[in-house]
This record gives sequence, structure tokens and C-alpha cells, in this order.
Amino acid sequence: MDKLLLRATPFGNETGSLPNGIFEAGTTSQARVADCRVLVIGAGGLGCEILKDLALSGFKDIHVMDMDTIDLSNLNRQFLFRKADIGRFKSQTAAAFIERRCPSVRVVPYPNPAGSVTIGREPAFAATSGKIQDYPAEFYAQFGVVCAGLDNVEARRWINSLLCSMVEFDEDGDPDPETMIPLIDGGTEGFKGQARLILPRVTSCFECSLDSFPPQTTFQLCTIADTPRKPEHCIAYAFMMLWPKRWPFGADVKLDADDPEHMHWVFERATERATEYAIEGVTLTLTQGVVKNIIPAIASTNALISAACVNEVFKVVSFASHSLNSYMMYMGSTGVYTNTFEYERKPGCPVCANRDYVVRVSFDASLTELRHTLMRDGALRLSAPSLITEERTLLMATGPLAKNGEVGLTGSNLSKSLTALGLGEGSVVTVTDPVHPKEFALTVKLLASEE
Repeated sequence: MDKLLLRATPFGNETGSLPNGIFEAGTTSQARVADCRVLVIGAGGLGCEILKDLALSGFKDIHVMDMDTIDLSNLNRQFLFRKADIGRFKSQTAAAFIERRCPSVRVVPYPNPAGSVTIGREPAFAATSGKIQDYPAEFYAQFGVVCAGLDNVEARRWINSLLCSMVEFDEDGDPDPETMIPLIDGGTEGFKGQARLILPRVTSCFECSLDSFPPQTTFQLCTIADTPRKPEHCIAYAFMMLWPKRWPFGADVKLDADDPEHMHWVFERATERATEYAIEGVTLTLTQGVVKNIIPAIASTNALISAACVNEVFKVVSFASHSLNSYMMYMGSTGVYTNTFEYERKPGCPVCANRDYVVRVSFDASLTELRHTLMRDGALRLSAPSLITEERTLLMATGPLAKNGEVGLTGSNLSKSLTALGLGEGSVVTVTDPVHPKEFALTVKLLASEE
């Protein structure tokens, strides 16, 4: 580790006594790294690289979460897996591989084949899932840093909200560093990638940049059935509408995206439909990508972004150098090009701004209209909000008062006006939603709409 801690750097201590800008990291730096408990979320293409880099950088206590199993398409870039591992959990297989190669490193997978999750030194509950939402805040509180290699926005929003909600404040209103768990977020797509350092309640959080993520691409059934315009529409028509019709008499044969015969059938039907509508661009590779909703993955991009992420983990734990401030993007399609900038905090961020989120409404409107307003708000992107005031529960979309995803016993409030429900200028409503952990609650202040 001396190669990292004792090398010359232009970012060394300005007032340090060591020459050539070497950081005075102190004798405890290596101990901090070895003793730090690191949580890696995701054991896919990026996660495999992160696990390898952490193990080779001196970290001894690593935990990894991933609920997916290994399939054949993973093997070209997820190098911790072999053909014999197909069907096994990624987290368990990756942990066993790292421990074989680095015997001094302890890697704990979730789901855990031992069947239990330890908080501190004691077993706390059964580990039957690798889904991050199934673990309580106490579980995450035991880690010194979280490094995420996730492939979806919703999971990243959830862990970001949880870590922000866990920060406590002193009497002056300043965040308590002891309750702050840094989040290093990495992501790749083809030749593009990003690494980001989030210090909850200090730097901008993931929710601050939510506007920069476009909504997930979906296809309207009316479009793919009646007016296809893209090769993706033809492919979606083939596997969504033609595949079920291939099997008569009620047979239910599930489309297997890893079966070459199934994929060639979809490709041929999509090609026929594309020819009918004079649409070009249907290929077997695109067919597999649309059916499996594949994000293009390139091993070299994963390696580069992983190195950036683990470098930030090492720095934030050892204090050996200045941390990233606060966002690095890589654009490999134009060469080895990177750009680093500070992603500033969003003043009205519903997660980290530490203030009420203001919504303007007409108080003659119904509770349904308020709910739809919250769900359409691009800065919130809620899926099934529940609404509560200090006086009453307005709407419970999940939990014991709800049934089968419906609004349950509180559904009668949906048609009532906000005035009839006792809401007026300046009323504060607490909003919870499945996209955020239960520990996080959004406070919305209602103001009259401006005519």
C-alpha cells in the first residue's frame, strides 16, 4: 500500500513536512483501510471489477449484494464467473472466487448461503434475499462506505435516500460526520461511464441529478400494433404479440432470451414485419437487446470506471488524497476522454435539501388530483404515494390499509376535495413512496395555485 500512500502527487499537503507533495497519511491509514467494512451493491460487469480492485487495494472486510443469478451472456465480461457457475447466485460465486484468490480477504455475500445476516457481531435476521430494499437501516449503518455498481435508477434512488435519511444533525444544524456513510456510485453504458462521490447531506445527492435521467423507454401497444416506426417496434411486436399466438390450445411456453432457437424465431418475425412497413435496422443483436432490455456493456469501460470508484473508496477511507469533487464522466467513443466537475446541490431537492417541498394546487381539487400532481412531478417521480397529515391518514397506498396494490380503506378520500379533507394554504403533508425507504419521508407544503 506504500505505493499508493507514499507516491508524489500534485495534490499533496500544502503545509506538510514531506517532500514532493507526498501526503502525510499517518501510520493509521493502512489500518483504516484494512478495518473498514465496505458494502458493494451489484456483482455484475462493474461489480466484479469493483470487488477485484477492492481486494487488491488492501480492503479485508467486503460485503456484496446481488439477487441475480449467472447466465451465459454474463461470461464475456463478468470474469469472476465460469460456465459451470451458470444458475448460481452472482454474489455467492463472486465472494467465493475472491476469497480463493485472496485468502486474507473476507467477502460476505447476500443472499447468504449461511442463512443469516450479521449486524455488528451477532446474527440479526435470515438472509433470504439480495434485494437491497429487504434490509433495515441498522444493516447499512454498520458499513464505513457503500460502493454501488447498479444498473437501474430506482435502486440507486433508494440507497441514496436511505443514506441521506440516516444522517443526524448537531445542535447547530450541521451533519454529524459519525452518521454519514459515503456513497460511491458508478455506472457504465457502452463506451460511456461515470463515477460519483456522494457525501450525504454535504455534496449533491443522486436525487439532485434525477432530471438528467430520461424515463425508461417503453413502447405503447397501439404503436407497435398499428403504426410501427422503428426496428424496436417490430421486435417488440414479434415477442409481445406474435410469440403468445405461436402456441395454440392454451399452451404457455415462456420465451427464453438465452435460447438461440427462440431468438431466431423472434428475429425472423420482426424482419418480416419490418419489411412490410419498409423499416430498416432489424438485426439479431438488436433483437436480443430489446427482448432482454440489455444495456450495452464493454469490459474495458467497466474496468476504467471501477478503478475510478475504488480510488475514491480508498481516498475517502484513508484520507490519502483529495476526494473527487464530485462527478467524473468518461466518453470512450471519442477517445480516452474524461471530464470532472462539481455536481451542485439542487436547492429544492426533496431528499437532501432539508426543507419542505412546495407544491401549488387548487384546494377545490380532489385528493386524486393532488396525488396525480405528485406522480407527474418530474423532480419527484413517485410511483404509489401515500399521504398523511398530523391529524389523519389521507391515503395509504401500501401497508395494512391497502390491499393488492389498491388504496384500501382510505380510498373513499380520493374523490373528496382538499378543503373537505381539512387542507388549506400552508398545510404540510407527509408523503411516503416505494421508491424511497420507509425511513425517508417527504414533507410537502401546499400553497394555492397561482392563477
